Amino acid sequence: MALMENISEATGFILVGLTDAPKLQVPLFVIFTLIYLITLCGNLWMIVLILLDSRLHTPMYFFLSNLSFVDCVYASAVTPKVMQGFLTGDKVISYSACAAQMFFFAAFATIESFILASMALDRHAAVCKPLHYSTTMTSPMCILMVTVSYICGLVQSSIHVAFTFHLSFCHSNVINHFFCDIPPLLALSCSDIHVNEITVFILALSDVIVTLFIILYSYLLIFITILRMHSAEGRKRAFSTCASHLTTVSIFFGAITFMYLQPNSSHSMDTDKIASVFYTMVIPMLNPLVYSLRNKEVKSAFKNVVRKSKS
Repeated sequence: MALMENISEATGFILVGLTDAPKLQVPLFVIFTLIYLITLCGNLWMIVLILLDSRLHTPMYFFLSNLSFVDCVYASAVTPKVMQGFLTGDKVISYSACAAQMFFFAAFATIESFILASMALDRHAAVCKPLHYSTTMTSPMCILMVTVSYICGLVQSSIHVAFTFHLSFCHSNVINHFFCDIPPLLALSCSDIHVNEITVFILALSDVIVTLFIILYSYLLIFITILRMHSAEGRKRAFSTCASHLTTVSIFFGAITFMYLQPNSSHSMDTDKIASVFYTMVIPMLNPLVYSLRNKEVKSAFKNVVRKSKS
């Protein structure tokens, strides 16, 4: 056992990846490269646009800029290594790199869930209590909400990494996944993982319960307020905005729930990989579209930035 632990620590792990089919390596590399470039360009463009246009210096866009930053980081924690595997066939990841990948991904995925909840609270204040919005969503309050989101993510991720890499990995060093996620690493351990399973379940469940409760309760009140509106056009626009938000929230939390709120013995790694693609790569790419590119204020800000750059 000690020998296998030393081998694991010296050579690291081998990521199986999404597929071993030779004919799919180049097409998948191209697809994931495009997804990653769109993710980076879309989210970085959103951050720059919000910084440049003073009309977007509002609580909603403050949360959006943080969401874009989070999407860039946690997509970057996973996607480049996947792309390298497709291009070069090198699927080895060192022990420390694996721990770092897990830390950044788990931290920023958790931060994203809390920022989504903060955005729901912001929309609730704007729609349901518009007269008190400026006194409710103050700059200190917004900064506090984002700070709490980051603290929760970093603390929980530190717990996950400490508990996971305290285990002995003596069964194998081959991870049946395309990145260093918790369930596939637990499957490799020859230690007693009951404490780890309980810890993962409790932390994931607490995150899901707290953030989903905030989101669903906020939108329940928003829908009630919308239904009381007299303007049919106003109701249509509000429902459209809420539907887009809740669609992405459903995909994000659905994948997280599927991955982490079931016993380790119930995991099907091939199915988990499909779910993981959604919340590691697809959602960060879609968020700029869902939350901002359909927004008239963002389009107007973009036109102003282009106009100023030409003058």
